[in-house]
Amino acid sequence: MRAMVLDKPAPIENSPLVSKDLKIPEPLEDEVLIKVLVCGVCHTDLHIVEGDIIPPRYPIIPGHQVIGKIEELGKKVEGFKKGDLVGVPWLHYNCGRCKYCKKGLSNLCENIAFTGFHVNGGYAEYMIAKKTAIYKIPETVDIKSFAPILCGGVIGYRALKLTGAEEGQKLGLVGFGSSAHIVLQIALYKKIEVYVFSRSETHRKKALEMGAKWAGKLGDELKEKLDGIIVFAPVGEALVESLKYIDKGGTVVSAGIHMTDIPSFPYSLLYEERSIKSTANSTRDDVEETIKLAIEIPIIPLVTDYPLELANRALDDIKHSKIDGSAVLIIG
Repeated sequence: MRAMVLDKPAPIENSPLVSKDLKIPEPLEDEVLIKVLVCGVCHTDLHIVEGDIIPPRYPIIPGHQVIGKIEELGKKVEGFKKGDLVGVPWLHYNCGRCKYCKKGLSNLCENIAFTGFHVNGGYAEYMIAKKTAIYKIPETVDIKSFAPILCGGVIGYRALKLTGAEEGQKLGLVGFGSSAHIVLQIALYKKIEVYVFSRSETHRKKALEMGAKWAGKLGDELKEKLDGIIVFAPVGEALVESLKYIDKGGTVVSAGIHMTDIPSFPYSLLYEERSIKSTANSTRDDVEETIKLAIEIPIIPLVTDYPLELANRALDDIKHSKIDGSAVLIIG
């Protein structure tokens, strides 16, 4: 099978992902073999490839927004059959036994495993997934557009819940990439006003076209105070700057897995029960709820597609904000 493999991290401009022909893996009794059709390209993949976050081993095949068809099933896999269309997100495994799992916080599991980080992911023609990591995807969806739902949508939805923003309230989005343009659609569906901050004029225009009430840059004047803000930009200063826009009792949520250091700031920005919170991974409930919402609304991600062998270019385009919305690899 063809796969884009990371042997060692390097700046994406150096094309660290290498195309290789590998043996098709065989599933264990609690696993399935998936013929990959599409795989979304995530900013987390860029962090892995460039070495901002380090997987337990190299080589590793990235990719955790996977949609494909089951090719083979282990004998302990129930509820699925060969040919089923399934999705595989970032959360690959949680133990169900640790104190976090018992509290319903499987996203914080002490024995957690991630797709494309602990186990090989979807930048390949085939991949293995545990039975707990797969979700049925309706045959009626456009799989190319649906792939970004599995991480950009899921983590954005969890971040939205963490802000506590409700109908009639005001939500800020800092950065307007793959996840943010999906969250915008969810928030509008829930009748939440959305304000978008982006350095990109193109992204600001796109946000307004999609229904944002306001679009500008961090530092611009905004008369309204916001009830919650999600920061997608992996920049510590953006968290601090966001506090200046948040109302009393409001929450600034970081949606990223990696961020530059947060600079010191005056306590007055945090006072009056404002808070800063991080988003870490997702639960199975988050994935199921997001898939349901994506079909119900329906969410229509903006997508730029690339062939598998151009995975490096896709990541480079994400790094340099050359695309609107999401990048997706077309594989099968």
